Amino acid sequence: MRRKRQQLSDAESVDILKKATSGTLALLGDGGYPYSVPISYVYSDGQLYFHSALTGHKVDAIRNCDKASFCVIDKDDVKPEKYTTFFRSVIAFGKVHIVEDDAERLRIARLLGNHYNPHQDEALQKEIENGLSRMLVIRFNIEHLTGKESIELVKERGV
Repeated sequence: MRRKRQQLSDAESVDILKKATSGTLALLGDGGYPYSVPISYVYSDGQLYFHSALTGHKVDAIRNCDKASFCVIDKDDVKPEKYTTFFRSVIAFGKVHIVEDDAERLRIARLLGNHYNPHQDEALQKEIENGLSRMLVIRFNIEHLTGKESIELVKERGV
């Protein structure tokens, strides 16, 4: 990162990943074009997890190339009078894999369900029973993580 002073620590970056609910998954799409898709996710134990339909452009891209990045915007506060934006974001780089193991698929489906609708075990169980067979589960193994914030936010925090 060119501006080291604006770099977030790994712990700060992980905290952002833990609390956010969506980001943009960037893949290598058809014809070598970048393909970036907004998607819900959950972060757990150094990995990101997504769910998807069984087929589609995103699934084709994952099957063709496992390298990916994932971006989460934590803050995007435009300051028109200053011609700037107070921002904070995280980008994860790594490899994506379609999860085939049924026990792992179930575990991840529970993680996702509890992230978005905690403490609803019966409803989640019913949803999983009805939908897991039609759900593709994707694991993103994070290899490198970078977080950055605007210099104004750095100054506010007194770093």
